[in-house]
Amino acid sequence: MNKSATIDLATPTSAQNLTSPAHTQALLDLVAGEARDSLLGVHEVLRRELPQGRLAIYEAGGGSSSFLPMDVLGRSRVIVVDIDEDQVRNNTYADEAILGDVQTYRFGPETFDVVICYNVIEHLPDVEAALLNFRDALKRGGMILIGAPNPRSLSGVVTKYSPHWFHVWFYRTIRGIRTAGLPGEAPFPTFFHPLVTLSKLEAFAVDHGLEMIYRREVESPRYPEMRQRKPLFAALVDAGAAMMNAVLPRGTDVRRGDYHVILRKR
Repeated sequence: MNKSATIDLATPTSAQNLTSPAHTQALLDLVAGEARDSLLGVHEVLRRELPQGRLAIYEAGGGSSSFLPMDVLGRSRVIVVDIDEDQVRNNTYADEAILGDVQTYRFGPETFDVVICYNVIEHLPDVEAALLNFRDALKRGGMILIGAPNPRSLSGVVTKYSPHWFHVWFYRTIRGIRTAGLPGEAPFPTFFHPLVTLSKLEAFAVDHGLEMIYRREVESPRYPEMRQRKPLFAALVDAGAAMMNAVLPRGTDVRRGDYHVILRKR
């Protein structure tokens, strides 16, 4: 935990080694692309930086599968807190699942080695309260893994300003998830608190005793999904994104709709 770590922007070369060591279904379900490559990079950082032996993990918002690698999950006691009763009921991997609000639910200080907050902060009205709860619950040197959408990307803007029924339609029609929108099933309403913006999140981390040891913006996994399932629709979206990139400042790519960060408690 005390070894130095740096921000890792490189694509891991081990993306093809998905079974050695074994990975969780959440990773295997990701279509090949930048998001899966980055999550593999996250796994390598966790393996390198986490202490040996038993781990205590807090998962803020817990669905049916974890984003941790199996070799880490297998030596961990996992506690999930989720505000959705169906999500709590559907969770199969946690040692303890608690019905509660991550913005207000508090654990004792220095309880956990890792906090996982994956596809959650965009749904919270008070991200600051949640992040401070996570920080306080971490042991010194502990880490917060955050996966979230980029609100300044094309997909982020569409998600932020479109009605919830459109999100359900997209999941059912474009992604082919027939259960979308049913109780306990994504998509869930989004708020996009200002701290979801990556630059603001990084500044908040610095001001509150956290260092960002991993940061990578990636193409949303929705793009490779669409290219497989709905190639004509995907071609239109890609063309629109290319036109937007052409008129925006150099280096902008509106397709980078997601990011992964790891924050470490100083």
